[in-house]
Amino acid sequence: MSKSAYDFEFTTLKGVTQPLSEFAGRPLLVVNTASKCGFTPQYKGLQKIWSEHRDRGLMVIGVPCNQFGHQEPGSTAEIGAFCEMNYGVDFPLMAKVDVKGETAHPMFKWLAQEGGYFSRPRWNFYKYLIGRNGKLQTWFSSLTSPASPKFDAALKILLR
Repeated sequence: MSKSAYDFEFTTLKGVTQPLSEFAGRPLLVVNTASKCGFTPQYKGLQKIWSEHRDRGLMVIGVPCNQFGHQEPGSTAEIGAFCEMNYGVDFPLMAKVDVKGETAHPMFKWLAQEGGYFSRPRWNFYKYLIGRNGKLQTWFSSLTSPASPKFDAALKILLR
């Protein structure tokens, strides 16, 4: 297994390979997302965090997944248009991947290993905070809003 989040790569919604090594030394917020989920309004909070903290180096990375209730059925173009039109999302969005099981993207396998059994995504909008050293700092389930005091406190620690 890789030793750092910066060892992984994704493909963007535009089909471009995005090595996370390009963000080495920057804190990351990685979220598995979906467009037709009860938690989809969390995009608003994620965009707010991106807008407020990207100048401090924070990278917010949305990773769509269709494994939970088939709540991300759209094409890459549809996902991008939905997020931009409904939530003004301009943080990086990756192409759809699996986040659980044998077919899970390697980064999500690593996150599950690093965070332990309960850190494995059980629904959309699991949030992973990764420090400047590329190590998982903490994670939050779908139930924790990015606007919650608990999440905000962890984010402040991450951005030190």
